[in-house]
Amino acid sequence: MTGNHRNATITRRRAIVVTGGTVAAGGLAVAGYQSAFADTATGAETSATASASASSGSCTQLMSSVTEGPYYLDGALVRKNLTEGKDGVPLTLRLTVVDSTDGCTPVSGAAVEIWHCDAWGYYSGYTTASPSGSVPAESEEGDSANDSTYLRGYQVANANGVVKFETIFPGWYVPRTCHIHVKVHTGGEQEDGTYEGGKVNYTGQLFFADDIAEEIFALEPYAKHTGTYTALADDMVYDGGGATSGLLTLKAVHKKDPAKGYKGFLTLGIDPDAENTGAGSGGGGTPPSDGASPPSGSPSPSASASS
Repeated sequence: MTGNHRNATITRRRAIVVTGGTVAAGGLAVAGYQSAFADTATGAETSATASASASSGSCTQLMSSVTEGPYYLDGALVRKNLTEGKDGVPLTLRLTVVDSTDGCTPVSGAAVEIWHCDAWGYYSGYTTASPSGSVPAESEEGDSANDSTYLRGYQVANANGVVKFETIFPGWYVPRTCHIHVKVHTGGEQEDGTYEGGKVNYTGQLFFADDIAEEIFALEPYAKHTGTYTALADDMVYDGGGATSGLLTLKAVHKKDPAKGYKGFLTLGIDPDAENTGAGSGGGGTPPSDGASPPSGSPSPSASASS
């Protein structure tokens, strides 16, 4: 891809581990696809499929929680569309939350929270943090997004454990590969447009196949950010485990035109009794630029985003 090269200089560090209870992913992946992309599927159908998958020994447990990273902000809004006018390749993200301790049954009412950078590698609330490489200032994007809230939000799972987000394909920043952060909350409730109370059961990251990411990054506006892009194999968080390590399955909206967008899905197997905020050491330690401080400039959150 033009201007972006895989980073072969970063020493591979396995910052997360797959739990010992992980088993084959195939059966549940099918169940997750059916429940995630068929909004009309009944709860009974989804539960039956998931139960059948579990009984065949194919229930998937995701990797242990990792650090939430340096760009987390409290108070994200409950909403489906996160873009706020941010330019980029459309991404419809559908995630299915299941109870990995109870036959992979759907976790209705779970609140899934995601956040990620924009097409040039900037995060809302930290717009002065340089993604490194050659990239225009975030202020040059000319969109109408709120600098404190764009590309952040919650959705509450339906009876099938499914949430859906409308967002854009994330960009990248040094030294990380393309990714989306995710937390799964239970026991809280919607209040004043956000989600309050309860506890965080899972903190992790979602990843994208290199070939698709490179294809996207050759398009505008992504192509304006040039430099050293970190491939999956060189990332300090992704450990090569495929779906069990957060690798999304992606389906192009139009096979011959990636600019039309993608649909991505993954099943998130959680323990509703567990708690892991991802703050502090977490399961993934504190790797540079994703568990300690933002890259290139040591910025602080925007004042309006601190609440």
